[in-house]
Amino acid sequence: MSDDASFPAVPTDALDEGGWALADESVETVFKLPTASVVGATRVYDDERTREAAQRAAGVDQQWRFFFATALTFTPPLAPGIGPAMILSTVRSEAESTFADELRDRGFERVERGRRERVRTDSGDRARLRTYSGELALPAADAALSITGWVGVWHGDGFRIAAGAYPDRPVADVLALDDPPTELRRGPRDYREELLALIRAVE
Repeated sequence: MSDDASFPAVPTDALDEGGWALADESVETVFKLPTASVVGATRVYDDERTREAAQRAAGVDQQWRFFFATALTFTPPLAPGIGPAMILSTVRSEAESTFADELRDRGFERVERGRRERVRTDSGDRARLRTYSGELALPAADAALSITGWVGVWHGDGFRIAAGAYPDRPVADVLALDDPPTELRRGPRDYREELLALIRAVE
């Protein structure tokens, strides 16, 4: 495991306030370019507050949302004549493909790529985002979970990838709950705003 300096900076206060918990951290080769291996230092966060609320209310243990942030390094380092702009499109394409694979690894089917948007991160860098969609059967609830995912890639103090996914409707609706707790009433607009704020705050 690399030291903390290898990992991207994330908005820990916002994550704590939102009920997110660190689920995994890793340093591994995420893809390869013709001249270098690309190593990602990644921290993955799960929405434990919503998960626990759904388990208490409906007896369904399911991860409903996730967020991750990755800092990339190159082995060997990029040659002096190769600037970030020259490989940004390649890094972006590989990151988007890897994110789609991540959704499939989590059990989602019919994973489809959607539109692009441009945003400016809190540190002032320009990031390009791509949306994804997918669906997951929930046999324990006799229901299906449809999600929207966002993955952003940019270069600031090094290359950064930040991404996550959330339900397309309130968890209470997915679970057909009549009197749900507050945590399960949130809708996709709230989820979207929170995820994009987390992505923009990564450094």
